[in-house]
Amino acid sequence: MSEGRGIKIGNIILDGDLVMPAVAGYSDVGQRVLAYRYGASLAHTEMISAKGLVYGSDNTEALLATDPREKILAVQLFGSEPEFIAKAVKHPAIAKFALIDLNFGCPVPKIVRNGEGSALMRDPVRLKEVVCAAVESADKRPVTAKIRAGFTSCERNAPEIAAVIESAGASAVTVHGRTRDMFYSGKSDREIIKKVKESVSIPVIANGDVTDRDSYLRTLEETGADGVAVARAAMGRPYIFSELRGEYPDIDRGALIAEHFSIISAVMPEKVAVNCMKKHIAAYAYGLRGGKDLKLRAFAASCADDILKVAEAFSRLYSESMV
Repeated sequence: MSEGRGIKIGNIILDGDLVMPAVAGYSDVGQRVLAYRYGASLAHTEMISAKGLVYGSDNTEALLATDPREKILAVQLFGSEPEFIAKAVKHPAIAKFALIDLNFGCPVPKIVRNGEGSALMRDPVRLKEVVCAAVESADKRPVTAKIRAGFTSCERNAPEIAAVIESAGASAVTVHGRTRDMFYSGKSDREIIKKVKESVSIPVIANGDVTDRDSYLRTLEETGADGVAVARAAMGRPYIFSELRGEYPDIDRGALIAEHFSIISAVMPEKVAVNCMKKHIAAYAYGLRGGKDLKLRAFAASCADDILKVAEAFSRLYSESMV
């Protein structure tokens, strides 16, 4: 698969092959706007509980906030009950989203104990019911799914699960090359992603261990996937999508932090936005000279002005590095 090629997902044609998947606690509207600016072709919201949405969970509104600068609005839902998935897809708050993604890969114990996320890879019958419910309720919007290599190393059933997802009417599948019991340790298995690609005719997005242009190109070559999803490596580095395309923009992280904070501040109360930004700043500070002190300053922030002062400190470091 050649790099940079667009992907057709149902009635949506992406302008490239780079995707930012849902990342709990991180893929907020600010992260998505910046990811799109720097070359992502698709970016998802954080995962949303279908049942929480239907019952009116307090924090759902901020998770569903969007911005006109997003090229394509894509929402990720999770749940194991088809009736709640159907109601969530039909919910008025989801009407603005052009693409519905279903999470069958989350490894978090609380989610798995509820029979949701990656637990559904052990229950293909229920998983198919969930996908069918979403497809039937989506009003012709494409439905996609995110899975893992399997639940354990002895249950590497991603190709079979992907075939089930396709048979239920989904338009694409993203495969994280780790099993659930690996969480985020060890190496992503590109061979299992290749087998998924061989087992279905819908687009396959490869996920796992893409951190630079070389790993991006090798992932495409070794899996035959139609695209690549970049999750953890994009946190604090929304510009990574430019780098994967072979472009290396000169980045003032302080300016990015200030803009990121401005975007989320428009849709969140100040205290919530400040607390949300702290983890982002920790990611922006990773590997940066003086980053530890900046991270500690961010964690001590109690108001918007504190966050902006930290952003200014990042910019001063940037200016000094240019001298």
